[in-house]
Formats: sequence, C-alpha cells, structure tokens
Amino acid sequence: MATANTPDQPHSANKKQPIDTLIHARWIIPVIPEQRVYENCSLAIDDGVIVAILPRTEAQHRFAPSKEHFLDEQVLIPGLINTHNHAAMSLLRGFADDHPLMTWLEKHIWPAEQQWVAPEFVGDGTRLAIAEMLKSGTTTFSDQYFFPEATAAAARDAGMRAQIAFPVIDFPNAWSRNGFDAIEKGLALRDDYRSHPRIGLAFAPHAPYTVGDETLEKIAVYAGELGMAVQMHLHETAGEVERAVSDTGERPTQRLHRLGLLSPEMLCVHMTALNDDDITLLQKTGAHIAHCPRSNLKLASGFSPVGKLLEAGINVSIGTDGAASNNGLDMLLETNTAALLAKAVAGDAATLPAHQALAMATINGARALGIDHVTGSLEAGKAADLCAVDLSALEQQPLHDPLSQLIYTANGHNVRNVWVAGKQLLKERELTTLNEEELRQRAGVWRDRIAGRLN
Repeated sequence: MATANTPDQPHSANKKQPIDTLIHARWIIPVIPEQRVYENCSLAIDDGVIVAILPRTEAQHRFAPSKEHFLDEQVLIPGLINTHNHAAMSLLRGFADDHPLMTWLEKHIWPAEQQWVAPEFVGDGTRLAIAEMLKSGTTTFSDQYFFPEATAAAARDAGMRAQIAFPVIDFPNAWSRNGFDAIEKGLALRDDYRSHPRIGLAFAPHAPYTVGDETLEKIAVYAGELGMAVQMHLHETAGEVERAVSDTGERPTQRLHRLGLLSPEMLCVHMTALNDDDITLLQKTGAHIAHCPRSNLKLASGFSPVGKLLEAGINVSIGTDGAASNNGLDMLLETNTAALLAKAVAGDAATLPAHQALAMATINGARALGIDHVTGSLEAGKAADLCAVDLSALEQQPLHDPLSQLIYTANGHNVRNVWVAGKQLLKERELTTLNEEELRQRAGVWRDRIAGRLN
C-alpha cells in the first residue's frame, strides 16, 4: 500500500500570498517523491506553475487564490503522458478491425489514407482525439502523422501540450515526396514553433522497412546538431525482425546503433520482439521505449518484456497508438493493461506494481519526450499539468488504497478535471476549449465520406 503522509513545508506567518489557483484534494499522488499519497492536502498554482503542495489548513492560511477548487473524493495526479499516438486516425476507429499488422496496413489503412488524408482530415481527427484524451486525463501527447502542421495547430488551439513527431518515409505519400522532402518540411515546422511553450517537434522515421540508411543517417546528424528527439516504430513484430535480418543481416536495433540513432534522444515504439542483446544495447545507449500494450494485443503483434526492460534500467513509457488499432485513447485503461500484461508475461504478480505503472504513464513519459524538467510529476516549479480522478463510485468501494484503485479499478470515465499549464481544460467532465457537439458532427461527416455516402 502507498505511504499516506503530508509534505514537509516551511511555516510562514507572513501576509497571505496572492496566487491564481488553489486546489484542495482528498488525495494527492505527486509521483515524485515515489510511493507517496498525501491526504487532505492542497496544491497551489500561480502563472501556470506549481508553487507548493501542503496541508489544506496551512494552504488556506498562506495563500489568497483567485480561484479555489474543492475536489472531494478525488485524487489529484500529474497529467497523463501518451508517448505514442496517431491522433488523426481517430476518424478510422473501427474501420478495419481484426487483421494482423501488415494486412491491416497494406490492405486497409494505407489505401484509406491515400484517398482521404489531407489537412482537413487531420485537423478534424486530431481535435476529436484531443477531446477524448482530455476527458480521460491526458495532458501531453506525442503524435506521428501526416500534415503535422494541422496536428500542431489543433493542439495549440486546444491548450494541450504536445510533441509533434513529423513522419519521414522514403516513398511518396500524402504529405511528402520522399524522406528528404519530409525532413525539410518538418524542420520548417520546427522553426514555426521554436518558441512555443507547449509544442515541440521531433523526427519520426516511420519504421526500418520504410526508411533507408541514407535518410536515417541524415536524421541522426540533424538530431545531434539541433538537439531534437527521434521516435520510430521498432521491433513491432517478430516477422519485422526476421525480414530485417534476412534482408540486411542485422537486427533493427543493431542497424540503428550503427547509424548513430540509438541514444537518449531516441524513443523506440512497441519493442515486442526483443532478445537479450537488444536489451543490452538499449541499456547501453540510453534509448527510451513507448509501450503500447492494447494496440499490440489487438494486432497480435507480440508482448514487450516490460519487466526485463525495467530491471535493466531502461526507461519505459506508455502510448496508446492510434484509435484505428486500439479503438481508444484512454491512458488509465492503457496503464491498467500494461500492469496486468507485464505480470502475465513475467509470470510474476509482483512485476510492475501500481506505483511503477503510474510512473510509466507520467514521469517516465516526460523523460521519454525530454520534458521531465517541465512536467510528469507534481513538484514546485513544474508546470501545473494535472488530472483529478473521482474515486467515489460504488465499484471503487471500499477504498483501502487510492493508488491501487487508480491503476486497477479506475478508467478515463472517472476523470473529472484536467489542467494544462494551470489552465482548466476539463471542468467537471465538460471541455472548456472544444465543442463536443461539433466534434460529433464532424466525425459523422467523415464516417459517411469514408463509407461512400458523401462526396
């Protein structure tokens, strides 16, 4: 059971300090320090930044807030961080279920994308995804999709934090002529958002089988010179690895290491088909992993050995993948699946306990995206990216341990309130920057277009 206590705070008898917001919660789980659950404490926010966490009575004596929130029977945690998504693919939710990865891609998804993907599709799909993510507690997402400028604009306007990983593929697609063209466009987009406080850019070479050595070497050079992150679908299936060895004589991790891409700036997505040499290489290079358990299960892609990876000291975060292969973007549900699956794969019920699972969905995600100095835990000086989850429902009683209920019982529907950089984007289940009815209407239009009922 998590340790219940209160944070240490210096006492001050000075005049009350004006701040923007004071949130009183039944429980606060800061993630850092680890395995702490604070009861009947408050979190103070000013200018979008966490000022302090302290006992409620002391907070009410010390601060004079412009806004005050009382979150009875709610647990306040860091905003969840989805480290791998294709947000616009929410418009393809349920479009091509029950197929293995390559059949799903080659026979269904890629043809549909060729026909429909354009800035309007990406903008509408991303706004739908952002609404779903906010309503299930996600405050930051990393996205990899065509027309990343549309994704960036949607995240910016909604007030969300995002890493926009622009896709690099060596053959013509909806957004770019080839890999070099994609790099040029992506770097121009990076310039547009260079000073934005919530939007960052990263390289996203799609996969080892769609990007050649010359392009990958160019990305490695640019990433090193500019200090940019890189993410890539990697070791997603055993078949992918077998084909790579047959074609190149190298496993994909070995090839990326030879090309200079495996590093602390690299986020490897999926990583199901791994051997001990792969794990050792990841450990030595400091590369991160985005674990997408529900997508991997649905596509029967394989099982990432999360227990072994964590034991090796490798940073493992959680991603949902897109809604076309997951059918949902609920990070609490994803984290629950990750915890349960890790136990089954390891054959050990002690693998990935609740506190470690929550860390994967928060601070580990921030580390994977290189923003752990900004978000991922509730600490003074970090951005006020917050998620409040209601633990009062009948199915959550009796409540012995709020951390256990959060990971093993709660889901996105229990999320009540969400803040990003101190701005409330979800207020008692109501979105503040997006119109749900408009999103439903636009989703229906796209459903009819894709089904051939509209031009």
